[in-house]
Amino acid sequence: MRQDATANPSAFERPARQSLTVRTLAHAQQVLAGDSGRIRTAIAFGGPAIIASIAYMDPGNFATNIQAGAKYGYELLWVVLLANVIAMLFQALSAKLGIVTGRNLPELCRDHFPRPVVLAMWGVSEIAAMATDLAEFLGGAIGLSLLLHIPLLAGMAATAAITYGLLMCEQFGFRPLELVIGAIVGLICICYIVEMFNAPIDWSAAAFHTVTPQLADSEALLLAVGIIGATVMPHAIYLHSGLTQARIPVRDDNDRRMVLRFSNREVVIALSMAGLVNMAMVMMASSAFHAGHGDVAEIESAYRTLTPLLGSAAAGVFLLSLLASGVSSSAVGTMAGQMIMQGFVGFRIPVEVRRLVTMLPAFVVVGLGANSTKALVISQVVLSIALPLPMVALVMFTRRRDIMGAFANGALTNFVAITGTVVVLSLNALLILQALGVAIPDLPGTH
Repeated sequence: MRQDATANPSAFERPARQSLTVRTLAHAQQVLAGDSGRIRTAIAFGGPAIIASIAYMDPGNFATNIQAGAKYGYELLWVVLLANVIAMLFQALSAKLGIVTGRNLPELCRDHFPRPVVLAMWGVSEIAAMATDLAEFLGGAIGLSLLLHIPLLAGMAATAAITYGLLMCEQFGFRPLELVIGAIVGLICICYIVEMFNAPIDWSAAAFHTVTPQLADSEALLLAVGIIGATVMPHAIYLHSGLTQARIPVRDDNDRRMVLRFSNREVVIALSMAGLVNMAMVMMASSAFHAGHGDVAEIESAYRTLTPLLGSAAAGVFLLSLLASGVSSSAVGTMAGQMIMQGFVGFRIPVEVRRLVTMLPAFVVVGLGANSTKALVISQVVLSIALPLPMVALVMFTRRRDIMGAFANGALTNFVAITGTVVVLSLNALLILQALGVAIPDLPGTH
């Protein structure tokens, strides 16, 4: 993971390159020293959760949310809410692990698990990283090709170049990348605020289904698991611990408690925004497509259907948000892949090579003529299958006093975290049974 000015003192000797990062660290130190009166100074602690939150608004979310809203209306909004609450808890735990221990989750797995288990976790995590990048990179390419009316392969090449440019921001320290990603998150949120004004939302139905669990049939189950996989992201859980592990130097437990307070607030704010964007996606798809266009299942067809229904401006905003999501989340996915490899096996490869390897599955999908949106949905199911590994490891480590000391999880936190893990495991088990042809009964209250 990056070390920047926090772990490399020589970074402070390069003020021209590290000015934003150095100023951020100086403001954070002022807060830790007792000067907490200025909002700008407190904002110095923000950044890691914003970067992690982009994973919760990636093109995989677009694919699953469009299908969910078009086919089932508002009925799967409760899944989006449940997934977001689970994500909020586990991102907070991941951030806490990095802040308290100074180690990231893959590094702790390497330290405490047997070598065969570590290698197996690394292998599964690499597959999940490739599935992540497939969704993110392909989604950005689809958005760019539709927005500029260019071939999909050309859109993929342009997306690769833009993503690489984003990754280069990291050479100037952690703060420039945080600010760029934060601006992109803001752009996506603005896009969906605009969409909400264009789409005729049935707010009472949306409110009802947000708190009423329903799964109408086996396809709804597949989409529910896809939504979980698209919302609670394995690489984001791994990454958050790396983003916080050495960002702000701390001297003692009092400093750690203060950094944790800021971290928890940022997680709540950033993931609440991401959750609202996801719910807005489902509501937009429901209001635009469910009544007369329930067969809309692809991003491309959603764009073309939106134009006559809500106007070219709404369709253009939809593509702009998709492009912003794909480019930024692909950059974040590459960062996570680097950290996962270095943490599990202590091996790091140049970012250019990493970027090339993770792009290959997307080019193969396009080259074979596969349905791109279907590939996005399946990639999210793969992520959901891989998700229990970091969740279980995170719960194990954050409850141990020999690792966390006074910051070990309390009984209530342990209970909620274990419950969230069981929910994900149960949904995955239902998906596997469905794939094996076992009939799955509807949940109580479904029709």
